[in-house]
Amino acid sequence: MLTVDFARLRLRPGDLVLDLGCGAGRHAFECYRRGARVVALDRSANDLADVRKMFWAMREAGEAGSTNQDGGTNQDGGTNQDGGDDRAVAVAVRGDALRLPFPTGAFDVVIASEILEHLPEDRAAIAEAARVLRPGGTLVVTVPRWWPERICWALSEAYHRVEGGHVRIYRRGQLRARLRAAGLVPAASHHAHALHSPYWWMRCLFGVDNDRAAAPRLYHRLLVHDLTHRPWWTVWPERALNPLLGKSLVSYLRKPDRAG
Repeated sequence: MLTVDFARLRLRPGDLVLDLGCGAGRHAFECYRRGARVVALDRSANDLADVRKMFWAMREAGEAGSTNQDGGTNQDGGTNQDGGDDRAVAVAVRGDALRLPFPTGAFDVVIASEILEHLPEDRAAIAEAARVLRPGGTLVVTVPRWWPERICWALSEAYHRVEGGHVRIYRRGQLRARLRAAGLVPAASHHAHALHSPYWWMRCLFGVDNDRAAAPRLYHRLLVHDLTHRPWWTVWPERALNPLLGKSLVSYLRKPDRAG
């Protein structure tokens, strides 16, 4: 399940990408598939072990760099005999978002998806993300949208009061102000995952640890079907509902180049 819209991101083969707080690696995998050089960073050793396995499996299957940002096969050289792109490289690194082990201006793209809401010192993480981004590069930040998230908090304390859980709910203006303070320029934004908001409301209502409740269990089957088959009767309604009901706020920002 991708939160970032790669049509907006316009990732190019060979771009150096940092997936900051990569978790299970969903965005790192998509960047690798599109021919980028990917660094997936997280604090969880268990998550990183799984990410490394998937990177290896993708490379062995010839899926690394198998498509460009438009979904077609790369035509500009760098293709290996398995159908992948030799420029595509991927590593998984354990690290701290508040003290990134990378030089200033190292990355063409930084993705910080669903991480800032977990960090008490979010301003420090934003500053570090901006530091390692090259002038003219793109930062993508995704966080839970304010009002769907506020309903989750109202329905269940267990939803967010867990170790490593959400410590704040962002309003759009608040998030944008913190990103601007780090020297970043907002470029675009949108909402995503409208179908997921009702699921989390049901989980919070019936108990986030309650696996027996019928309503969230049946709705989860719908979400799995949507993710695996992408039928029109889920894709089109979600696109129409995202502006109103989308659970995630996605912001695209640019680091001004030196001339600017």
